[in-house]
Amino acid sequence: MSPPNSLLLILITLLPQLLSLHIEASIEEPDNVQTLNTNPNTKKFNPKIPPLKKTLSSSKRFEGSSDFVNLKYHMGPVLSSPINIYLIWYGNWKQPQKLLIKDFLLSISTTNRRASPAPSVSDWWRTVSLYTDQTGANISRTVSIAGEYNDLRYSHGTHLTRLSVQQVIATAVKTKPFPVDHRNGIYLILTADDVTMEDFCRAVCGFHYFTFPSMVGYTLPYAWVGNSGKQCPEVCAYPFAVPGYMGGGGPGKLSPPNGDVGVDGMVSVIGHELAELSSNPLVNAWYAGEDPTAPTEIGDLCEGLYGTGGGGGYIGEVMKDKEGRTFNVNGRRGRRFLLQWIWSPVLKACAGPNALD
Repeated sequence: MSPPNSLLLILITLLPQLLSLHIEASIEEPDNVQTLNTNPNTKKFNPKIPPLKKTLSSSKRFEGSSDFVNLKYHMGPVLSSPINIYLIWYGNWKQPQKLLIKDFLLSISTTNRRASPAPSVSDWWRTVSLYTDQTGANISRTVSIAGEYNDLRYSHGTHLTRLSVQQVIATAVKTKPFPVDHRNGIYLILTADDVTMEDFCRAVCGFHYFTFPSMVGYTLPYAWVGNSGKQCPEVCAYPFAVPGYMGGGGPGKLSPPNGDVGVDGMVSVIGHELAELSSNPLVNAWYAGEDPTAPTEIGDLCEGLYGTGGGGGYIGEVMKDKEGRTFNVNGRRGRRFLLQWIWSPVLKACAGPNALD
């Protein structure tokens, strides 16, 4: 047999093995294509997790762009000056939990992004900063923690209501750890995992409003978010926890980026509320719908979406590290977070810094 024929026979013999190697390489290739960052210890995935049977605002969810979203500006103020956050830690908080939340808040501002590679928390806030007031002033991209108050004695009990939470703010203001910051201030009340709140777990994971002069003495924008770790993680820390009815063959919970289901879940809710509070602080600025007492705001429109390809049970394309922890943005000091996307007034769609298109 001539040498060319011998070579042909060898190639025919090896062809099935070569095809097998090509197929295996093709299966693995997506992890190395169009990556969100250059860290070899992370990879992308788009987990499918069926939505909760009773979502907190299922009627408000719009997956992807929509011409039916009638988001309007109602001529009220937005937080266009540098934003000062006044933290009220209500109940007993562990120091690592407090540091985790503060690292997230300090990752928002462009002045605190030194160690935050893209996609970053600061990049995520850029979508929020696209909203303007009637003068054309954008929401500020400068966010700082201006003060902290520890209410270790549960001064208003272990069960709060939408009214009594304002008394918590009044206590902090009247004892003068905090100034009355009308122009730049956000008062953020964070309750520990043993504190219950009116409608918590059933209808809300967090909310924002403004204080009544009759309760606090001033009109101040505020937000409340609770730690659901012991009460309803399957609702308010989802998808880091899943309901019992999803067990047995259903999708598994995602691993939280910082190892704390309750607090990692809180971070996304805090981001949601801060975005809405900044764009609608007195409930007369940016929202959809005709009822200002129940507005559909810029976070509501994208609830449950964290990346490209979200919708239909998929949360969108996010990343996981070599330990399997799920995230979509980077923060200061090497922190990682999973933040829901925000409605963009420019794209008229949900948007985030980890988008692939």
